[in-house]
Amino acid sequence: MCGRYVIVSSVEVIEKKFQVKASDIQLKLIPNYNLGPGSYGPVITNDKPKELQFFQFGLTPFWAKKKMYLFNARAEGDGNKENDPAYTGGKGIISKPAFRKPIRSQRCLVIADAFIEGSINEGLSKPYVVYLRDRRPFALAGIWDTWTDKESGEIVNSFSLITTTANSLLQKIPHHRSPVILSERDEKKWLSAERLEDVTELLESYPSELMNAYPVSPKIKNPRASGRELVEPVGERLEKEMSTEIHSYLSLQGMGSGKR
Repeated sequence: MCGRYVIVSSVEVIEKKFQVKASDIQLKLIPNYNLGPGSYGPVITNDKPKELQFFQFGLTPFWAKKKMYLFNARAEGDGNKENDPAYTGGKGIISKPAFRKPIRSQRCLVIADAFIEGSINEGLSKPYVVYLRDRRPFALAGIWDTWTDKESGEIVNSFSLITTTANSLLQKIPHHRSPVILSERDEKKWLSAERLEDVTELLESYPSELMNAYPVSPKIKNPRASGRELVEPVGERLEKEMSTEIHSYLSLQGMGSGKR
């Protein structure tokens, strides 16, 4: 289950990488090393694929009577209750009341630089920063909805991250779930696909050899904490990397030292 992630790339970097423009030129993305439910994060939606918007993390279905924070949507729905990494059954998300409409027509790219996972038994008392070796920022598969508070008239645009089974890297934490990470070639497909089978075939684990993770302080479990020190390593990476790869990673703005 992914309830925290990292976004430190500037709006300008995101605009260039994903070929979008921010919807509000006055809106500045404040680096957040511990973005959790209730916070706002950058997304690119299927109905406005050239626009960078900021939605609330934690989806509230349009039909809800009160605000909800559904931050994860299981790709398997009610299937695979054992979280078997070898699961090949159906994608039950297509029939879940809160997600069956968004998965068909309200999908989004959730922009992230890394995400946080805790161990199965200890949760965020034993947290790890999980990142991609070859690129950042990257896109997580999300679904969105718009909810209106009938009492106040407030309109809330919100999103959930779709999760799937853990690959071999996540199993080393150990954790049994992973957000769906989209390859660059699948980002446009996620937004534009019309056939449901083309959508659900993307809900798979990302190749573990393209990822890595390292332990960080349990201070990150405090939802109000957001400083850069939260992502400083407190131990070794789960997989060894060549020295050039490590230097490249550590030189990235916000995730180590130096500037872009």
